[in-house]
This record gives sequence, C-alpha cells and structure tokens, in this order.
Amino acid sequence: MPDPTLDLLHRLIGGDPAAASQVIRTSETSTSPSLLVAAALLSRRPELLDKAETTATTSRDRQLVALARAHLRGETDRLDALVRDHLSEYPDNLLASWIAGRPPAQALDRDPAITTPEDTTP
Repeated sequence: MPDPTLDLLHRLIGGDPAAASQVIRTSETSTSPSLLVAAALLSRRPELLDKAETTATTSRDRQLVALARAHLRGETDRLDALVRDHLSEYPDNLLASWIAGRPPAQALDRDPAITTPEDTTP
C-alpha cells in the first residue's frame, strides 16, 4: 500500500502546484518528520522544525531537520556540506536534494527556535 505522506512529498518535489498548500495543511496534524521539514521550508515556520525534531527517530530524519535549519538560516556553505554528507549516506533521499536545490533563503533573524547543537557547544 502506498504511503500517502511519501506520495505527497513526491508530488511536491515533482512540482505539483497543489502539493505545497496540502503539505502546509497536513503539517498541522502530521507527525512525519519529512513532511514537517517540507512544511517548515515552504511556510518559513521554524517551530515546525522543533516538532519534526521531536518526532525524528532516525539519523536520516534528524539530519533532514539540520538541513532545513541551515537552509532557513541562509547558511549556504553549511547546507552544502550537510547535504553532501547526507546524500552520501542516503542517496535515495529526494527531499534532501529538493532542499539543496531550493533558492537560498534569506536568513531568519537568529531566532532561538532555529538552533543547532553547535550553537550550544562551548
């Protein structure tokens, strides 16, 4: 049986014009880290990344959250390095490639909601 979340993300990545609004709507009730990451990027709502982080149970999902945080911060060099590392381990992750191919985000102001472990390391 096809996974409806994966199908929706594939439609988004494939350019389906209706998929973006559906991803954002679905994010209100979803616990899928991948869907929440996509919704955070589409809506520029970093609080969705917090929700994605709490539901992420695999390193693949946690890395997607880190990619999205770097993108929303406008950290293009960091994003490039993270994407290369991620795709070397998970070459089939179309969402990571989609994130890498998105136009650079204007960095959100250093919102405390957009933190990485490196921000808290002394």
